[in-house]
Amino acid sequence: MITVSFMTANYVARPVGYRMTEGWMQGDNATNDFFRPLDTYAERLGLYCSDIRAMGFTALDIWMPLLNPVWATPDHVRIAREVLARYGLSVNSLAGWFGATAVEFDACCKLAVALNCQVLGGGTGLLEHDRAQVVHLLRDYGLRLGLENHPEKTPAEMLAKIGDGAGGVIGTAVDTGWYGTQGYDAADALRELAPHLIHVHLKDVRAPGGHETCRYGAGCVPVQRCVETLRQIGYDGPLCVEHEPELFDPTEDCIASLALLKGWLT
Repeated sequence: MITVSFMTANYVARPVGYRMTEGWMQGDNATNDFFRPLDTYAERLGLYCSDIRAMGFTALDIWMPLLNPVWATPDHVRIAREVLARYGLSVNSLAGWFGATAVEFDACCKLAVALNCQVLGGGTGLLEHDRAQVVHLLRDYGLRLGLENHPEKTPAEMLAKIGDGAGGVIGTAVDTGWYGTQGYDAADALRELAPHLIHVHLKDVRAPGGHETCRYGAGCVPVQRCVETLRQIGYDGPLCVEHEPELFDPTEDCIASLALLKGWLT
């Protein structure tokens, strides 16, 4: 059964008051700074979890700036586990960038295990120069890596990165919005990548060529047909609602999108 989650990167602009005028890294850096202090960590993560639960979600995806191994101590991890349990939220995936070295990637793997999560959805520079080490660590920790498409214009480009998939531990976390940005039919991409699907980031964008995210049905991505395709191919993995506006709170849009998604899944 598909588990629907809330992508916490949806809140990328929240720490800057939804005035993210300087690009993605402005929100990324601000989120790291917001969550780094240990003395406020439980309260601040609790606020996010409370809002996510109120929207109707029972699972989320931990975007790395919320619990970054670069600064996270064992106490941060312990508190995160306690807060997630308090709000009844499970973790579908860790999401984002998992470093470029074996040490960094290993730290992300350890974090996933600590959060009872089996999926890393994003990317790592380690794959480019030591694929064998990536495979070894994934197998050792019992995890799978879903490579997220951003610059890839077609599924063929992603398949070239996946390669043989090393027995299923490397696949793709399809971001339907980025295929929309690239002008590729996301439903077709899901079908072409079916044997390698590890996660799906269900996102709509206003128009090809840009990446202005929006609620489902307001953009160019055939999101309903994407869900129909997932059902047709028998996909039963994680699926998240993703919408990362830079200048407004995505809450109402995410509530509306979740309602549509639930209807499509029934």
